[in-house]
Amino acid sequence: MSDDQPHRPGWAPRDPTVPTPPPKRPRRSRPRRILRALLGTFLFTTLLLLGGLVAGYLLVDIPPANSAAIAQSNVYLYKDGTQIARDGEVNRENVRLMHVPATVRHAVLAAEDRDFYSDRAVVDPKAMVRAAWNTLTGKGRQSGSTITQQYVKNYYLGQEQTVTRKVKEFFIAIKLNREKSKDEIFEGYLNTSYFGRNAYGIQAAARAYYGKDAAHLDTAEGAYLASLLKAPSAYDLATHPENRTKALGRWSYVLDGMVKEKWLSPAERTDTAFPSPQTARPATGLSGQRGYLVQAVEEYLTGNDIVDEKTLAGGGFRITTTLEKEKQDAFVTAVEDQVMSKLDPARNPTDRFVRVGGAAIDPSTGRVLALYGGIDYTRQYVNNATRRDYQVGSTFKPFVLTAALQHGSLTQEGERITPNTYYDGTDKRPVQGWDGDHYAPGNEDDESFGDITVRSATDSSVNAVYAQMAVDVGPARVRETAVALGVPKSTPDLNASPSIALGPATASVLDMAEAYATLANHGRHGTYSLVARVTKDGQDLELPEAGSRQAVSREAADTTTSVLRSVVEFGSGTAALTAGRPAAGKTGTAEDDKAAWFAGYTPDLATVVTMMGQDPETGEQKSLYGALGLPRINGGGPPAGIWGQFTRDALAGTEPREFELELGDGAEESWDPTEPLRPDGSDASEEWEESEEGMEGPQRTQEHPRTPPVPLTPLTPQTPQTAHTPQRPARPEPQPEPEPERPRTPEGTNGGGGTGTDAGGGGGGTPPLTAPASTPEAATPPPPLSPPASPS
Repeated sequence: MSDDQPHRPGWAPRDPTVPTPPPKRPRRSRPRRILRALLGTFLFTTLLLLGGLVAGYLLVDIPPANSAAIAQSNVYLYKDGTQIARDGEVNRENVRLMHVPATVRHAVLAAEDRDFYSDRAVVDPKAMVRAAWNTLTGKGRQSGSTITQQYVKNYYLGQEQTVTRKVKEFFIAIKLNREKSKDEIFEGYLNTSYFGRNAYGIQAAARAYYGKDAAHLDTAEGAYLASLLKAPSAYDLATHPENRTKALGRWSYVLDGMVKEKWLSPAERTDTAFPSPQTARPATGLSGQRGYLVQAVEEYLTGNDIVDEKTLAGGGFRITTTLEKEKQDAFVTAVEDQVMSKLDPARNPTDRFVRVGGAAIDPSTGRVLALYGGIDYTRQYVNNATRRDYQVGSTFKPFVLTAALQHGSLTQEGERITPNTYYDGTDKRPVQGWDGDHYAPGNEDDESFGDITVRSATDSSVNAVYAQMAVDVGPARVRETAVALGVPKSTPDLNASPSIALGPATASVLDMAEAYATLANHGRHGTYSLVARVTKDGQDLELPEAGSRQAVSREAADTTTSVLRSVVEFGSGTAALTAGRPAAGKTGTAEDDKAAWFAGYTPDLATVVTMMGQDPETGEQKSLYGALGLPRINGGGPPAGIWGQFTRDALAGTEPREFELELGDGAEESWDPTEPLRPDGSDASEEWEESEEGMEGPQRTQEHPRTPPVPLTPLTPQTPQTAHTPQRPARPEPQPEPEPERPRTPEGTNGGGGTGTDAGGGGGGTPPLTAPASTPEAATPPPPLSPPASPS
């Protein structure tokens, strides 16, 4: 191309005198820059970590033994500061590893650390990180320790769950592993571990659970003791018989681990039977009610994660409870007067089986004010106030009614359920509307009631009515309502089926007291509290907040209360009238009369009492037929008697208060000619002496009119002994009424209960008297009756 040829547009000529610039280097890609940064961060972190490990190893020394080896006492106090008990005498006896049978050692290794004798078993970093993370995030306490770490925690440090302690534990374990042999560490672990029953070490545990030295333990016994290391009290079948399934599962896990590690042959595993531990023998310093109270407080502290079991066993805590000494003494006196003083085991063998449990709660605060755990902690070790292995019976029925009212449930005919709704109370009537298996529960003494109101069915505890009501409401809703009121969700046999209404669930006395306290508090539930303050070394421990919430509507709770008042005034719970103040309650009986209950409350106090049957030798549940010289024991008998006397004495000096009830629609009490009579034979609907609040309001027209009965000539008055009998509104004069849609002949039914207990719970009342339906002249007064010794 010649110089005079025109240049292409947009291109400038290059100056040949200017040097050509070097080519540009290509820019590194972004992923490579990120990779270099990550690599640098990793190297820096690794060096920092290594430096920290080296520094920690050099700075953290093996400390002297902690004070657990010389444990202090725990002091338990009543609300006013009066001492309940002092414990903390440590039971420990060290043994050499060579004196512990190999099968027992292998059982402990199978339970706690199967890799202990391998080089990598000093610490478990993965488990430690997981445990530390759970501690930091508040997700509960979880062990992340090998046997070496647990020994460090037991002997050198403490049981507190903090990241700092975990770090110290890590370095001390590494140092200890370099300075001591595996056998020395394992021996120390076996001698410092806590097995429950105040037993520290394998030797003390062998004596406490099997009454023998550790050297004589067999494989099955060693496996059970090893299973206790995870949760000593929970797996102790003497204190928690309801946990037998869990304890057996843990025991089997230990034995299966021994088979897996080839420490036990499959044939030996198959031939190994569970070795039931012996009855605990508590210290004499915990005799009477003191041991039961201490046990309940310890379970409250550990169950609410206030302090863990091993730390508590180490001692040094000062624990002020919510219990009030005057009320506690009143409970003991009531049980002694109503039951214990009447037992005669020498002449009546059934009296050997009698056990009593009780709990009282302030409905407004949820504070536990008194507990009755048994006749003597040193003689009967199981706490009858907190055990969960006896059916609650018909004391569960109020929860069914509350659920119906809360959800506005309807009967199978589409009628809204209220206290005045009529149900068919025919004995063994199959429930309608249930898609499950055929279910036709029997009433007490196989008695049929025909058409009966919910209120009267509650007075007489009619199983056929409440089983059908449970179906109408929905068993799942019934269960949900019971849990909302305070029954633990984990309660055994709390199943969503029609039978839930009859109380097969095995809640504790304290559980039921909490639920009934919610009804007394107008449906507002607050989890019970048993501890007011805990200090150690002058420092207060944080306690759970005493919050409350509206579990069910006030109308639903108050309407249930109005029905339960009728049970006390006219139904199966008249023995509770001895309290001398307005009260509501329900009787209940377990299957085969193995337990009888009375659960009730005033506006100021909710109390539940149960009388149980248990063989003192075998622990087997026994029927109470014939106890105290009575043909049958029901909730309206001794349990209601205890309740009445305790409530009267516990509230002595305070003004009786009426219930301030806000009733739901259709809850007003209306006259029902099928109502039972009083024990003296007089008409239960007649006007009493003093006015009663909470029953005002217009009477609703009965949807099921009844033909009025021929009036009876009253018997000579013989009313139950009571300091106060509230007035019930007078029954309106009967008027001629049209033929009812669902007729029922008064003479053919029984408006009251039987003299015993119902199949699913609830004691019966005195059978009402009936007159022939001919003419008024034909009605002749029956012979006078004496009131029953124990109103049922």
